[in-house]
Amino acid sequence: MSRQNKQYVRTERKRSSRREFLARSGQVVAGSVLAGGLLSRAYAGEDNTVRIALVGCGGRGSGAAGNALSSKTGPTRLIAMADVFEGRLTQSHKALSDQFGRQVNVPPERRFTGFDAYRKAVDCLRPGDVMIQATHSAFRPTHLKYAVAKGVNAFIEKSFAPDPGGTKEVLRLGEEARKKNLKIGCGLMCRHSASRQAMIDKIREGALGQIQLIRAYRMDPGARMGPFKGGESELLWQIRRPYFFLWTSSAWFIEMMIHQVDECCWIKDAWPTSAEGLGGREPGSDDCSQNLHAYAIEYTFPDGTKALVNSRNQSNCHDEFATWVHGTKCAGQFSGNVHAPTVLMYNDQRCAKDNVAWQPQNERVSPYQAEWDELLTAIREDRPYNEVERAAYANLASIMGRAAIHMGRIITWEEMLASNFKFCPNVDFTMDSPSPLQANAEGRYPVPIPGQWKEV
Repeated sequence: MSRQNKQYVRTERKRSSRREFLARSGQVVAGSVLAGGLLSRAYAGEDNTVRIALVGCGGRGSGAAGNALSSKTGPTRLIAMADVFEGRLTQSHKALSDQFGRQVNVPPERRFTGFDAYRKAVDCLRPGDVMIQATHSAFRPTHLKYAVAKGVNAFIEKSFAPDPGGTKEVLRLGEEARKKNLKIGCGLMCRHSASRQAMIDKIREGALGQIQLIRAYRMDPGARMGPFKGGESELLWQIRRPYFFLWTSSAWFIEMMIHQVDECCWIKDAWPTSAEGLGGREPGSDDCSQNLHAYAIEYTFPDGTKALVNSRNQSNCHDEFATWVHGTKCAGQFSGNVHAPTVLMYNDQRCAKDNVAWQPQNERVSPYQAEWDELLTAIREDRPYNEVERAAYANLASIMGRAAIHMGRIITWEEMLASNFKFCPNVDFTMDSPSPLQANAEGRYPVPIPGQWKEV
């Protein structure tokens, strides 16, 4: 394994969140405190069980499946699994089976591999069951379209598409699902944090005064990627390294920062009108990916309020992972390290431990679990439940900030809504398909150059 890819593995382990289920499958998942509701036969069948198909068996998908199986809202069962890679599916199946026993009923004939595996897994469900879509975001619109056509509810992970065109497809599918009375949950779990919800109430009540500035940070060593050396499928090689390519999974910035962008929009209860910013790569870097190593975005909201979103991935530098909000009366912290519910209000603008004026009660349920409890309750009680529009707009806002830096100019919300740009127009691959992005002779991939690049 190259030094760059060893660093990638180490960094991913260090930064892994609750979603990285496979790394700690023996841990007990926190139970739900939500009461189970009446079961709608139209959604879960007469045996009172909501059946689940997992599409994308990495740590994020396995973690989502673990939350679904841990819910106390009523019985759930995993009955089908799909992944491009057999080894990843096998590992996930073992970990989930070890933890959840007979709730995992996925015999070999319901374990599917390859690019068409998602269809076979969804076909195992009844109308009203749930697909977990946790592959890379390039495949989110295609797989969601199939589930909606089959009358299947869905939980879709972030990010939601790598480009404006894909995001607008997700928006259209969300509307189609709404008309069919399907329920769709989206993996922006911070919106389900009780501590953050309490802070939002304080903000809406005017406890901080008029919000004038929001600051969001995720600064850490990041990761680097070595060259593609050939001798294997370039498509599969890239899919195994999604955070390093724009077309697969939005690349590093959005994968890591969409939560912070969404928090800024939630605090303002608005979508930004424009974005501008600066970014760059580490001098002399041997990183062969498409990533920049620094992103500094200034978002402007309709009332003129600014949100500063900063990401830096470089060793031996100051690290920070938090979201801060400043009002005319005082400041507050909205989010903490690795999305911890570190929520505080201060007496004034000084954000210090000895200056805390208020903090909410400790959360009783993890936001990762709460989002599943709410989705499953909506399915059982046949309540309207559709998070797609909010999630897709958060995705567009994130892409807008990234594009402002990559393209080197101010990008407006109107441009985002009008754009149909796609990095890869068609993801109906086979195992023998060529990659939509080719390495150069040195095994390196194109890096955005402001003034020359286009992604809107």
